[in-house]
Amino acid sequence: MYTLVYDGTFEGLLTAVFEIYERKLLHVKLIKGEWRASALFEEVLEIITDENRANRVLRGLRKRLSVACVQRLYIAHMAEMENEENAIVGFIRYAFDADRNIEEDYGNKYVMRISEIIKMVRREKHRMEAFVRFQKLKDETFYSAVEPDFNVLPLLIRHFKDRYADQKWMIYDIKRRYGIYYDLHDTQYISLDFSETSKPTDTITIVSHDELMYQSLWKNYFSSTNIVSRKNTKLHLRHIPKRYWRHLTEKF
Repeated sequence: MYTLVYDGTFEGLLTAVFEIYERKLLHVKLIKGEWRASALFEEVLEIITDENRANRVLRGLRKRLSVACVQRLYIAHMAEMENEENAIVGFIRYAFDADRNIEEDYGNKYVMRISEIIKMVRREKHRMEAFVRFQKLKDETFYSAVEPDFNVLPLLIRHFKDRYADQKWMIYDIKRRYGIYYDLHDTQYISLDFSETSKPTDTITIVSHDELMYQSLWKNYFSSTNIVSRKNTKLHLRHIPKRYWRHLTEKF
């Protein structure tokens, strides 16, 4: 068993696949992080990301898989799910070794796992599109803090850019400490430097003067449309899990 240590990028993962075939490795385990000296009898290889090698692997994948399938592999990696790199590598190796298209071969554990990951990521993307609650800041920017289970911010850009094309907005991922900002023309990735005493959710001092009024109106609307006799907490929690409540205006 060889342990391959890579830098966490998709290009690094593709470089690791190149190394696997170049060195004719059979049993491997891919891990993300910094290279450290290995223990006695442990075979550890440091993978240095190489753009040329990564592109060769990518070109090979495009010959064997559809454009949509290659995109799904990228999304599965971008989601940053713990210890799922090996499922992606397993899928890629299966695609190269098989003499047929394997995209719908759900009898294979790697194909099945990638399908499951994509379903989870798409579900989280859909929830973020529904659960984002913007607050209007004093500079006319609409700001929202979120904590998605997976790294889905890049997948939200098209939806919010199309829906709020005439407004400046920012969505900030608290867990991963980065956000996306739209300035009426383009979107860009940003990072914010918060002091030790402030948090990404502490916006009370920077919201516009009428924001609190609109939040109160929304809460009143939410409360007035509620039918107590038809309350179904179990169903409510299934559609809106509690982990999202802290960022929903109606739940403040």
